[in-house]
Amino acid sequence: MTVTTKGQQLRADIIKQLYYRKALSLTEISKRTKKSLPLITATVNMLIKEQYIIEQGLAPSTGGRRAQTFLLNPKKEKYVVAVAMDQLTTRMVIYNLAQEIVMPVKNLDLDIQDQEAVAKLSRFINRQIEATGLAKNHILGVGIGMPGFVNITEGINYSCLKPADGSNLRQYLAQALGLPVHIDNDSSLIALAELNFGVARDKKDVLVVNIGWGTGLGMIVNGSLYRGSSGYAGEFSHIPLSKTSNLCSCGKVGCLEVDTSLLVMVANAEKALADGSVSIMSELFKDEQKHKADHFLDAVVKRDPLAIAILSDAAFQIGKGLATLIHIMNPESIVLSGRGAKAGKMLLPAIEQAINEFCIPRIAEKTTIVLSKLIEDAELMASASLVIAHSLFN
Repeated sequence: MTVTTKGQQLRADIIKQLYYRKALSLTEISKRTKKSLPLITATVNMLIKEQYIIEQGLAPSTGGRRAQTFLLNPKKEKYVVAVAMDQLTTRMVIYNLAQEIVMPVKNLDLDIQDQEAVAKLSRFINRQIEATGLAKNHILGVGIGMPGFVNITEGINYSCLKPADGSNLRQYLAQALGLPVHIDNDSSLIALAELNFGVARDKKDVLVVNIGWGTGLGMIVNGSLYRGSSGYAGEFSHIPLSKTSNLCSCGKVGCLEVDTSLLVMVANAEKALADGSVSIMSELFKDEQKHKADHFLDAVVKRDPLAIAILSDAAFQIGKGLATLIHIMNPESIVLSGRGAKAGKMLLPAIEQAINEFCIPRIAEKTTIVLSKLIEDAELMASASLVIAHSLFN
């Protein structure tokens, strides 16, 4: 067990605040950490000597003396490995402290239900780190976002990614990688990314929808991620709204996911093409260098009528589910994020139609629907911030 002193914790808190906010003055750091200005000044000066922090310059004038601002040093040899997993594809990137990419995104086709998935994942991460030539003692840790019921305290995913030897997932990966490892649910991380870096910043009550292979949800309540009593809040995709008898991945029927996931949209597109529908997807799907879901989203962006029609059907169902949540949560905003947010404004008409149809106007008019600007980068950014949140920067 690591014993953390107050001084160590303050150092870490200052670095975390700068990581989330990029540049801050001493006064702003003092307010955010709730520590005295003299103590903050002394600690920042120490971090400057250790080259964690550099001076950026003067903040914009607010009528008085312009304050000096500080930011994290991109040349400091400390790095973070971020991994974003979905059901079929795993992405990995390495950032420096300034959130600059030092290793571009690498992809691994990986079915998370594969019995060898954990071993394949650890080999992939090790291989990519070795290829960069970065020393592991310069890497703060590995943050991994993944689907499923993730217990962040115990480091276990109860849905998938079970180590073959029956050990704890987080401990297995930490031992295999020789680095600290932190794991969390993908939709929870995407919500944190929007809260810390995206369009939900400084908002109090926000629902963040993760449109991907499933349809996930992260809930921001009073400015913090809401996890529920056992840590599994936000299972939006399993609201029983589907009228089909299609079996969901959870083993039940009627789940929203069976009408709204990207996998279902692709399956519907393939069926329509087989039945003779005309679409640019006929050619796009022949390219096996990209997943069909990415080709589907490309077709939506290119305003292919069939792709838009299929997306609209799914988006209407998502909107129907959101109408239920609006009545319960009364959020100020709903953020559409994740891989599917690439569809952009094409998602909005059907979602808004469903909300207008099923939601009490007095409640609905207080909620804005916002498109993510982070899109598929959201999970990677939040996976990296997992490491920052757990590091002491000694």
